[in-house]
Amino acid sequence: MRILFIGDIFGRPGRTIVRDHIRGLLSQYNIDLTIANGENAAGGFGITPQIAEELFDLGVEVITTGNHVWDKRELIEYLNTGLSQPDSMARRILRPANYPAGSPGTGVYEGTTKGGIRYAVMNLQGRVFMGNIDDPFRVADELLARISSKVILLDMHAEATSEKVALGWYLDGRVTAVIGTHTHIPTADERVLPKGTAYQTDVGMTGPWNGVIGIQKELIIGRFLNNMPTRFEAASGDTRLCAVVIDCDAESGVARSIERVMICD
Repeated sequence: MRILFIGDIFGRPGRTIVRDHIRGLLSQYNIDLTIANGENAAGGFGITPQIAEELFDLGVEVITTGNHVWDKRELIEYLNTGLSQPDSMARRILRPANYPAGSPGTGVYEGTTKGGIRYAVMNLQGRVFMGNIDDPFRVADELLARISSKVILLDMHAEATSEKVALGWYLDGRVTAVIGTHTHIPTADERVLPKGTAYQTDVGMTGPWNGVIGIQKELIIGRFLNNMPTRFEAASGDTRLCAVVIDCDAESGVARSIERVMICD
């Protein structure tokens, strides 16, 4: 089984490069399951139901998020409708599972590929530099106790490298892959851990690289120079698609390989 995970889709440039290249990637790598982090897909801040459905139409099966999940208020009611409708597309948009009880939506999704392979996707957020939320380590344990699928991918949306690495080791052999998101900078540490879990600290950003992690560079530089609040706008130019391809055994969920992918427009 082969899984494509697309890193944080940032604004219109990120959506455009996904639209232009996703079908080629699915064919080139013989992909069975496609997951994308979409928390920055709407202008760099949040995601709307319409954008989510556009990504689903392109072939993305599950969308993960992170700390920007509530930036577009219309998503809140959309996620709530999915809780009562198991077949709704809204069920396939995840927010971090370690958010407070009662938060809209859910942080785990179990589904079946077109080829009949059961899988699960989990979404967690780190605590270091990220706010006061539940412990992602213990919440991962709770989720795994309820999941019946063997193929399990975790999007760990976190700031601290150490927290991501520690969770990778903690879950080694218990999930198929731990893939980090949030920092928008791809790391070169992809590997399969000793017990069969594919790992990368951050898959990187799918969007405009002619800026500072997706934002117009002049705005960010100005903020550092004068410390004054300003409205951030998405950058443009040098658009890249960052992703990983994970090959795993469909019956056991054990990862065999992980490969970094970067496409430049």
